[in-house]
Amino acid sequence: MPKSKPGKVFLVGAGPGDPGLLTLKGARAIAAADVLVYDYLAAAPIVALAPPDCEKIYVGKKAGAHTLAQEDITQLLVRLAREGKRIVRLKGGDPFVFGRGGEEADELAAAGIPFEIVPGITSAIAAPAYAGIPLTHREHNTAFTIATGHEDPTKPESTLDYARLADPHQTLVFLMAMGNLAEIVGKLRERGLPGDRPVAIVREGTKPTQETLVGTLDTIVAQAQRTGIGAPAIVVIGDVVRLRERIRWFDVSPLFGKRVLITRPVHQAAEFAARLWEIGAEPIVAPTIAIGPPDDPSPAQRALEDVRLYDWIVFTSQNGVDAFFRELARISRDTRALGEASVAAIGPKTAQALRRHGVRPEFVPERFISEDVADGLLERTSPSDRILLFRAQEARDVLPERLRGRQRHVDVVAAYKTTLVHDDDFEEKVGRADIVTFTSASTVRGFVAALGAGLRAAVNGKTIACIGPVTADAAREAGLNVDLVAEEFTVEGLLETLERSPA
Repeated sequence: MPKSKPGKVFLVGAGPGDPGLLTLKGARAIAAADVLVYDYLAAAPIVALAPPDCEKIYVGKKAGAHTLAQEDITQLLVRLAREGKRIVRLKGGDPFVFGRGGEEADELAAAGIPFEIVPGITSAIAAPAYAGIPLTHREHNTAFTIATGHEDPTKPESTLDYARLADPHQTLVFLMAMGNLAEIVGKLRERGLPGDRPVAIVREGTKPTQETLVGTLDTIVAQAQRTGIGAPAIVVIGDVVRLRERIRWFDVSPLFGKRVLITRPVHQAAEFAARLWEIGAEPIVAPTIAIGPPDDPSPAQRALEDVRLYDWIVFTSQNGVDAFFRELARISRDTRALGEASVAAIGPKTAQALRRHGVRPEFVPERFISEDVADGLLERTSPSDRILLFRAQEARDVLPERLRGRQRHVDVVAAYKTTLVHDDDFEEKVGRADIVTFTSASTVRGFVAALGAGLRAAVNGKTIACIGPVTADAAREAGLNVDLVAEEFTVEGLLETLERSPA
């Protein structure tokens, strides 16, 4: 019997923490993985890129707490590859910068296992950048050196050349140095590096939990002990540290360090979460609803078969657009089925979704609420015009009632329905949040149902932010104290409101 072909191992650098810093090649590798073997420093949104049927194996290593020994991790990779699987070994930072990726690649090569290296952004560069510290600046240094602060414990003595490291014309970056900080500082001082040399410790670099402590060689050890700052952190030594106060950018955002609960459906949360990461907030994805087919899909099916009979087709959400074109594809039709019908969209995101399908809406109201849509449609239609309203099963009847009251013929079709989501960790997620966001009345209802009698206690002291007045009214009716309502009824408008008035 022929020997089965071995799989392949991808040694992928996850970057320093911000999921937006993952490379495109790394994301493609993860999306195609059969098995994901990942480290402690790999951000949850990056791990979530793996396919639903991907086997996920955590082998994280923190100081003093190793899930698996390094030798066991390598043996695991070899065994999985020999089973013919496609494995992504996801490592924090860059696998070849003090990530032991070289050791793993060497062992894979010795075992005859095909592998590929996908570099990542090392924290040695990214963490200082997010702290506003450039590693090079022509007025301050001519080189920089990256060194480990935690050498192989089996070595008889350190092989770091502190005489060379104590060069005042370079920037020093130490990784994994917090356990040996006093020793490192002492040896640099012994080799002549002046005590007033600026030092920065950047903990959890590129994350919303990032902390930066600035001092000098003479003061930094005492400062670290007093503040309790610890791993994972990098240490930067050099004149470039002085530039931080002028060019710091990440940790000055109004939302920096805030934890924001996202209650919208999981498939719509990614963009919102990414924007929160960009401005230094920590997104907590906790969907309270999911989108599914309506209880009775036949009215939508009949409407699409007769879609040419309508003068206007109105979409109230991206979900409606997606459902419409899924059904069109099911019956083997495309946008030509719309004929001469005009199209309206509530909101720019709904309009954007239509454009992706090659449909340019004739009407997008300035305010994205049913009352304004009704007024705009009444201006653009005549009595007896036929209007197809493609919307959620649970939507309000304000829009069709106002149109029918002015002699428009309106067919309301349930394109999709929202269902409640059960999450065993939901209360814990709410408890961690500083800000709770709602993007629809349905997310409010799901939130209330999930917390039940514990609702008031769960939201005590938290900022409640809503995407618009309809959502805000639903929240108030549920007994929630609404603090912020976006002036523009979009996720981007909600973010802008949060930035202007952070919790």
